[in-house]
Amino acid sequence: MAPPPSLPVPASPSLLVQALARHDRARLRRPGAAGITGLDEVGRGCLAGPVCAGAVHLPAPFLRKRPERWLPAVDDSKKLSRAAREKLGAAVWALGEEGHLSCALGWASPSEIDGLDITGATFLAMDRALAVLAPTAPPGDPCLVDGRPSRRWSRAHEGVVGGDGRSLAIALASAIAKVARDAFMAEQHDTFPDYGWDANKGYATAVHRAALATRGPTPLHRRSFLTI
Repeated sequence: MAPPPSLPVPASPSLLVQALARHDRARLRRPGAAGITGLDEVGRGCLAGPVCAGAVHLPAPFLRKRPERWLPAVDDSKKLSRAAREKLGAAVWALGEEGHLSCALGWASPSEIDGLDITGATFLAMDRALAVLAPTAPPGDPCLVDGRPSRRWSRAHEGVVGGDGRSLAIALASAIAKVARDAFMAEQHDTFPDYGWDANKGYATAVHRAALATRGPTPLHRRSFLTI
């Protein structure tokens, strides 16, 4: 039975990927652009753990040859189930190994977050991810970042508000970053089980705050965040 007219009909995964790809293909009209690089960070608002940046470079041929054939469901990584997000992340890495695209991660530690502030550390993580991509991502290609552009970052970039729901390159970058950071925090839960990092990934849940109150911070906590 079709849904009532008042309810939106959800787009199929294929149609959504096509829409995200169209956004990025429009950027290929810039002179000299051979592809698009998308960047997104994960862990910006956490009390503990590093910030992780994902970077994905999509060459023009990949964007022009129906990328929905190569990918499972794509969306803002926060909207995907854990299983769907991990499936997407694995697909991105596999496509990278096969040479269809390039992908990389960059990290900034809790101590770097405390020393630089979270914005500076986020751009440091992005610079590290882009350094890994440098051999395969031409420096003149458009660089799209989720959110508003920042004058604090010297690299030329375009901010895309809600980018992980609008740009294919950003959505894929978001997925690999979230899968990697979630896995890291789940591993750290084995060492620090009282803080609930297997579930909250370092965010300020009631369990996390209760453990901080009784046990104090760990080496993975961001000291500059604990006074907020």
